[in-house]
Amino acid sequence: MKIQYYPETDTLSIELKVGISDRTEEVGDDVTLDFDEMGHILSLDIDFASEKVDLGSIEIAGLL
Repeated sequence: MKIQYYPETDTLSIELKVGISDRTEEVGDDVTLDFDEMGHILSLDIDFASEKVDLGSIEIAGLL
């Protein structure tokens, strides 16, 4: 999993799984999901992220 913030576009990108995107679907205002050909979610993008997410406090919990 990879989390990246792009300040030049104010986009937060969360890559859950490496793969080739088969389709992209907007699931909310400025929120898109990328799916592979099997329908599994590959990534989540949030545009205008600084308005929607507290970028100063990212916490990772419960991972091995």
